[in-house]
Amino acid sequence: WSQVVSEAEKIVGYPTSFMSLRCLLSDELSNIAMQVRKLVGTKHPLLDTARGFVYDSRNNLQMRGLVVLLISKAAGPSTTEVSFQDNMVSGIYSSQRSLAEITELIHTAFLVHRGIVNIGELKSCDGPLKDMQFGNKMAVLSGDFLLANACTSLAQLQNTKVVELISSAIGDLVQGIYYENSKSSEENCLTDDIGISTWKEQVFLSHSALLAKSCQAAMELAKHNTEIQDMAFQYGKHMSMSHKLHSDLQPFVKENSSDTMAFSLNSAPAILHQEFLGREAWIKQIRELQEAIKAGKGVTSAIDLCRCHGNRALAALERFPPSEARDALANIVYAVTRFP
Repeated sequence: WSQVVSEAEKIVGYPTSFMSLRCLLSDELSNIAMQVRKLVGTKHPLLDTARGFVYDSRNNLQMRGLVVLLISKAAGPSTTEVSFQDNMVSGIYSSQRSLAEITELIHTAFLVHRGIVNIGELKSCDGPLKDMQFGNKMAVLSGDFLLANACTSLAQLQNTKVVELISSAIGDLVQGIYYENSKSSEENCLTDDIGISTWKEQVFLSHSALLAKSCQAAMELAKHNTEIQDMAFQYGKHMSMSHKLHSDLQPFVKENSSDTMAFSLNSAPAILHQEFLGREAWIKQIRELQEAIKAGKGVTSAIDLCRCHGNRALAALERFPPSEARDALANIVYAVTRFP
């Protein structure tokens, strides 16, 4: 995965992580970083989020912006004349680079907002109550700051359809995360009867909508026709679905994975296992679930589903002319659909 991302970054002109450097070096964000340091010694999740921005070895944080740049380069300029003010560097319009940065800012803002903890469920080992409350305030304000920056940059693109697309993606994210949080706070969430179709709907909202609509918006900025826009949307949607399935599958397909490796009961293998097994047997096996899923059909079905979305993403790419960027987009799909 890291090799695929590194090679893809060379194609788009400069590493995707540089896109948000302007924001990271701003006085406002530097002040936020200084305030977050006060949480050292606590278990507030905002600390882990902040560490991930600096030490993320899997290159997942900048993946969305990179895909937007690659799909822009793969599509190339349209036959319709784009404004002469929209300079092109390495085959990508400046407005498309701005869009990639906006996409990353929105994703980062929601990652920060996810770091809000339920004060009522805290334990003494988590840290002093005052510090945890301070961490929540920082998560809210810093996430809002990033989101406000993204919205300001979005308005500067001066494209009504793009604003509409990205605004609807933000709405999808809110809806998806709200659903996740509302279910996780219920005591009986482990026994919820969630089918794979419902899982797909929820994952699209919380994980795929932003990338899919950003890819479509990148085509709109270059004045590509609706067919190309739809193919870009389909690539973003199905690639990100494969990415989520790949992540869900890791506890069950990794060699030498420990029995205590964390996994979600709302992950695709668990839900598919529940469908194959039946409702009553599922509830009986709940405490031995990980081994049961490994032995059942849920893992292989989730792998098949991951590859299915990957193939649909690759099919969408066929509409774009052959190029290094298209090959890189295909390699990203291969990286998340390959299992030991």
